[in-house]
Amino acid sequence: MRNIPTGSLLLICFCSFVFPFLLLQIMDYNSKTDQWTLYSSVDSRNRRQMEIIFIGGMHRSGTTLLRTMLDAHADIRCGPETVVILNVLGVREAMAKDPMIVSHISKTKLYPEVTDNAVAQFILEIIIRHAPPATHYCNKDPLQMLFSKYLHFLFPNAKFVLMIRDGRAMAHSIISRKLELYTYDIESYRGTLSTWNKNIERMHKQCIKLGEKICQLVYYEQLVLQPVSTTKNLFKFLEIPWSIAVLHHEKYTNQSDFSKAEASTDQVSKPLYLDGLTQWFGNIPEDVEKDMLKIAPMLNVLGYNPKDRTPNYGEPDEFVKEKVIVIPYLIFFLVTISVTFKSRFSD
Repeated sequence: MRNIPTGSLLLICFCSFVFPFLLLQIMDYNSKTDQWTLYSSVDSRNRRQMEIIFIGGMHRSGTTLLRTMLDAHADIRCGPETVVILNVLGVREAMAKDPMIVSHISKTKLYPEVTDNAVAQFILEIIIRHAPPATHYCNKDPLQMLFSKYLHFLFPNAKFVLMIRDGRAMAHSIISRKLELYTYDIESYRGTLSTWNKNIERMHKQCIKLGEKICQLVYYEQLVLQPVSTTKNLFKFLEIPWSIAVLHHEKYTNQSDFSKAEASTDQVSKPLYLDGLTQWFGNIPEDVEKDMLKIAPMLNVLGYNPKDRTPNYGEPDEFVKEKVIVIPYLIFFLVTISVTFKSRFSD
């Protein structure tokens, strides 16, 4: 069987995924009339001015939790993870790195302006049409933050939220659950942490370069321990009025709100989940702990102490104390009393 050159494969991928959507450059579909109509390039550029919210970060860092919290807001719609957007961004990046493809499509005047606009329109179609309409749209895909610089070029008014979580907790979550995600080695803490470090470094650098008015870091630990102040700060950044509904996301979710690509469904359908903060304690191999600073130097950069094996991430706020700590114990106390009374009366 004859091998197909890498450049040809990328060109085939480009034509298969992106070329059909070049029509979005000049056409718009009206679902009510079931007709395609022409629109000008000015309209196309205006669509790219939309203030989309992009949520990303490494896997198991709280991206699904945050997007369900935003989905609870009446004016925001994120919807399930689409996956396809990340694939197109990957093809676009690979294409740009291949001189043969760049040379070929440049001769046809499809690169870079037409190609970039086609990619932008494709992304918009997926975001806008894959779930009900809303005042504000957002898209959550963990690894899309690897392309935040390019996404900002496509959508200059977009806001980016980079979820940050202790890499040790993330590695333990992936390995203990045996989640075959991305290129993680689920048999190795050292390998998983190395992958985390490489990619979170790239994401973090792009976020910092975009600036605090465009990209905000949200720490998972702060989100679950101090959700009130953390979400209020986030909504101030997004320039959208805060709603208390975001603190009660579990009331607004059901199984149909998730895709199979989202591995955190069982947790985000419940109230804020605190157990994940400390489950990794004592589970990382000794040799990995000793080399932690070398394996994952980004822990230090992000404010975590690589030498602290049982870090204190902070105190829960009053909302968390009441909802996650006090109420369960109160329910347990009432159930215990009820069972005691029943047993006495039955005797």
